[in-house]
Amino acid sequence: MIVKAMILAACVMLAGSAPAGPGRQFPSDSFTTSLGELEIVFIAHGTLYFRVAGRVIHIDPVGRYADYTDLPDADLILVTHEHGDHLDPDAIAAISDEGTRLICSAACRDDAPDGIVMANGDTREEFGLTIEAVPAYNIVHMRSADQPFHPRGRGNGYVLTIGDTRVYVAGDTENTPEMKALKDIDIAFLPMNLPYTMTPEMVADAARAFHPRILYPYHYGNTDTGELVELLADTDIEVRIRDLK
Repeated sequence: MIVKAMILAACVMLAGSAPAGPGRQFPSDSFTTSLGELEIVFIAHGTLYFRVAGRVIHIDPVGRYADYTDLPDADLILVTHEHGDHLDPDAIAAISDEGTRLICSAACRDDAPDGIVMANGDTREEFGLTIEAVPAYNIVHMRSADQPFHPRGRGNGYVLTIGDTRVYVAGDTENTPEMKALKDIDIAFLPMNLPYTMTPEMVADAARAFHPRILYPYHYGNTDTGELVELLADTDIEVRIRDLK
């Protein structure tokens, strides 16, 4: 376990960094795909962006985590759901131009009227990439006795097929049957913060079911990410810890 923790620490230190305006660098990791190098840039919380095949893909851009006037314009923006830590109209506007495609769930349309709505289970093609909308919702954790923090049907996770590489960004969800039924996922981002999404045990349960090659816990708040590392220590899933509180 000590060796694995040291490896994880080394991964953090060796991660690249992406420029984000004067004096600001965000860490990044790179992966080889059949479409070229995929760079994943870690902003914070549930916010990321990707570079691949000359395109920029922003995930849940939010201005509290970065100055979006200093970030690259988006070819594609994916918004998982309507909560303010995932949907920020000002950040979207800062990285959008006439060619930008914005994809979201129907619950986002009040704040993203130009968005292309994908319902749970939909699939579409954009810029040579396949996008699948995966249901994102609570099973256990509730705001009240009959009100989940994330009701079924309001939010999406997204699977992006980038050539021969499949990346899953789960959004705010628990370990749903739809998540656990996913196939051939290379890289996964799974949320791990209470009371809104998953415990480390729930993340481990999902990861064992669909078995991503690389797993990033994200949107994890004050959750101890070391618990997840321990829970998956007997698997060949590579758990990478980045600063995505």
